[in-house]
Amino acid sequence: MIMSDTHILKIAEELGLNESQVQAVALLLEEGATIPFIARYRKEATDSLDEVAVAVIRDRLNQLRELDSRKETILHSLEQHGHLTDELKQKVLAAETLAVLEDIYLPYKPKRRTRATIAREKGLEPLAQSIFEQTGADPAQEGAAFIDPEKGVESLEDALAGARDIIAEMVNENEAARAKLRRMFAEKGTFRSKVASDKETEGAKYKDYFEWEEPISAAPSHRILAMRRGEKEDVLNLSLTPPEEDAVNILKRLFVKGEGEDSRQVDLAVQDSYKRLLSRSMETEIRLATKERADTEAIRVFAENLRQLLLSSPLGPRKVMGVDPGFRTGCKLVCLDPQGKLLHHDTVYLHQPEKSAEQVKRLSREFGTEAIAIGNGTASRETEAFIRQTLSSEKAFGKIQVLVVNESGASVYSASEVAREEFPDIDLTIRGAVSIGRRLMDPLAELVKIDPKSIGVGQYQHDVDQTALRQSLDDVVVSCVNRVGVDANTASAQLLTYVSGLGPQLAKNIVAYRDEEGPFPSREVLKAVKRLGPKSFEQCAGFLRIRNGENPLDASAVHPESYHIVDAMAKDLDCTVSDLMKQAELRRKIDPSRYVTDTVGLPTLNDILEELAKPGRDPREKFEEFSFAEGVEKMDDLRAGMKLPGIVTNVTAFGAFVDIGVHHDGLVHISELADQFVKDANDVVKVQQKVNVTVMNVDTERKRISLSMKTVPGESVQQQSRKKPAKKQKPKQKKEREKERPFHNPFADVFGK
Repeated sequence: MIMSDTHILKIAEELGLNESQVQAVALLLEEGATIPFIARYRKEATDSLDEVAVAVIRDRLNQLRELDSRKETILHSLEQHGHLTDELKQKVLAAETLAVLEDIYLPYKPKRRTRATIAREKGLEPLAQSIFEQTGADPAQEGAAFIDPEKGVESLEDALAGARDIIAEMVNENEAARAKLRRMFAEKGTFRSKVASDKETEGAKYKDYFEWEEPISAAPSHRILAMRRGEKEDVLNLSLTPPEEDAVNILKRLFVKGEGEDSRQVDLAVQDSYKRLLSRSMETEIRLATKERADTEAIRVFAENLRQLLLSSPLGPRKVMGVDPGFRTGCKLVCLDPQGKLLHHDTVYLHQPEKSAEQVKRLSREFGTEAIAIGNGTASRETEAFIRQTLSSEKAFGKIQVLVVNESGASVYSASEVAREEFPDIDLTIRGAVSIGRRLMDPLAELVKIDPKSIGVGQYQHDVDQTALRQSLDDVVVSCVNRVGVDANTASAQLLTYVSGLGPQLAKNIVAYRDEEGPFPSREVLKAVKRLGPKSFEQCAGFLRIRNGENPLDASAVHPESYHIVDAMAKDLDCTVSDLMKQAELRRKIDPSRYVTDTVGLPTLNDILEELAKPGRDPREKFEEFSFAEGVEKMDDLRAGMKLPGIVTNVTAFGAFVDIGVHHDGLVHISELADQFVKDANDVVKVQQKVNVTVMNVDTERKRISLSMKTVPGESVQQQSRKKPAKKQKPKQKKEREKERPFHNPFADVFGK
């Protein structure tokens, strides 16, 4: 469904874009184009919008579609029940948000029997209307006429109470009242969290929220989700309300028009409406709104972490030994060829060092091991020490790299259907070792086989909106896979699934064709794959690589639709395409403006020239070897003040978790990430980044490690700014340094590793 011009204009205004850009994206998406394809190969149409902008347009289009769908449903309901007028229809169609739309619909919405419904059934609506108009009439005199025991109105008070119930519902359904209260809840509302009765011990990890108040407008996502989780676990009682008196006063100003007896009845109805109806309705709305806000931030952090992890530096094609360490059940060893194929598997035991050392050396010789990947789980450091000592005994093993690999998700993969299909007759633990070894060679190719939520870089993955999370994480995986490019002749079906324009079935078809016919000699041959039609080919071809194929451009990111342009460039220079790719002096002679057409502009031509210079270049950073500090293998080895190397394993809203090789990640609180103030941890650190940290505090009982990346750990920004660097002070002028409380992270207990 193509979006209306009104929606295109609206999105353009919201995002500060030209209508033509939004229109182009909408049309391309409608035609089935993927985000990576649009961003990479349709720059002329979108005026070079990147993947982020295209994704935002897509999501906003979907939101507006949902709004349109809800409008259609409401209009149908209004017409069906005889409420629809031209004026009401225009109001519905003009509504710009779901909240406003639902406010319009609320008075007409079919509802269960309420106190107001019952009062209306008793014939009290005329009395309610008369009182609500506040013309100065005496409610007692008017109400007496409605006393009717047969209808259940036994007394004057029954009549007035019923009328107030009707007025209360009218107030609750008033658009202006709801809009004003919605704004007040957002601007002046407060989160109030208290411990539930007798839950102090059971909910100790939420102790920071046992008596907690915080403005709704200022509450960060991690605290919102922490309090909600505590409430879900029946540890906390949580409320989200503004000052009641202020809220009621807003309603009084709207509905109470005088000081007579009729106005007093309206006043009572207004107070009842707020306490019984509006406050609950608004609290539900603000809960949903704050949850959505918190989810958005948590998902953003998760997605950014996943991106960094997927784009981790690959060691590349090497003969790797993968090791899943263990004490009691032994260390599972696998020997892999440079393409990750399992050649052999075995088990060694750390408590049999001599025998195990001989096994490791024998396998290393037999399979020409170039690198050993050790999972970072239980017995990781002990296994690393054993392997290093074993290899150091012979010069021949001096070039073998020994590296510790993050094994998060390896156990999930080993029990998955993908692993069972790949290794139907192999034990789970062996599959895990294979995953560890392959993850060193190419993290992206291996991690796409694992549900992103199981990789260990999220913060609240089970608390946030699962549909939104899945969409965001899928976007990240697709983006990373297509950014790196995929070798069509070696990639697994799982990796091919994420290539633009493919999917599970076409990915399987490509592998099946490859198995039957052999390697693809060119991109053109991809068209022979079952069900891979022209549209799918257009979407996927530029992201699939054919190494050493018939056409040198098949190994690059130049799209086949642009091959004729490169051929023309080569012809004009009287050389071959291969010459262009090899010789920079030839490329410097090319004037891209000569090749501009109605459909191909300078953005695409410049991309082509960049690709010719570095065809098929892997955008990931070069692999760098890393080792943990020797002699620091468990928490008991840690001492405050130690300076240690580490690897960032997770970035959260409140800081970063760092693996320092002691089986428990330490936390660098956001206040300890840098000497300057840090608003967003992602501005300073990334997942898989190698960092140097200082140990601040070790709590062995709770298994908590506090770390710092500051020059002077624990020192505040204010203290730093008070320093006078170049001037010596006399002893009498020196002031005592302000002492700070030891850092305590109130969220690590709830969301910590």
